[in-house]
Amino acid sequence: MLLVAGAATAASADGPQTRGDRPFASCPNGYVGLTYDDGPNPSSTYALLNALQAGGARATFFIWGQHAQQYPDLLRAEVSAGMWIGNHTWSHPHLTQIGEPNAYNEIAQTQNVIQQITGQTPTLFRPPYGETSAQVRSDAQRLGLTAEVLWNVDSQDWNGASTAQIVQAASRMQNGSIILMHDGGYQTTVAAVPQILSGLASRGLCPGRIVSGANMQPVVTAP
Repeated sequence: MLLVAGAATAASADGPQTRGDRPFASCPNGYVGLTYDDGPNPSSTYALLNALQAGGARATFFIWGQHAQQYPDLLRAEVSAGMWIGNHTWSHPHLTQIGEPNAYNEIAQTQNVIQQITGQTPTLFRPPYGETSAQVRSDAQRLGLTAEVLWNVDSQDWNGASTAQIVQAASRMQNGSIILMHDGGYQTTVAAVPQILSGLASRGLCPGRIVSGANMQPVVTAP
């Protein structure tokens, strides 16, 4: 599970379905970042992809390296569905507590496995629990990770939040917001997707892409 950290600027179980009609014809009030940590997960990844695709939305999935190695087809499915992929370390440790070179290796091993499975090298990094330091950021930069992506809205799905509570948390998003959710087998998180997307559309907000800004800060832009 992840705890709240600093703010950032800014279906079927057997495979993803085809992309549905897009409700986001215009985005007069800007863009938000939908993020899912800790996958891939056979209990939720395909269901999340189906729900996002049905709503014409894309999100960023921060990958737990051990899970990617265990479920490479799920990671490839995320890429095929048009989702963006970030690095969430190999074993989800407290990076600021395990010392060097352990922290560096946690990030490096995940970069390597994602590249081997998908052919892509992530540029987005999310430290587990939102715990970071100058050394952690330096490690990430050395590995080609140019944005450290924390969050300013926490869905609390990891803490037993109901679907209604997750949707309520998402209603706090404004232009540039990044919400923390999980690809962790939580059916409440999957069930919240259609309501989150319809709520964003009703407020003139669109799911956007998280990119690198100055000083490793994330910025949410048009996809």
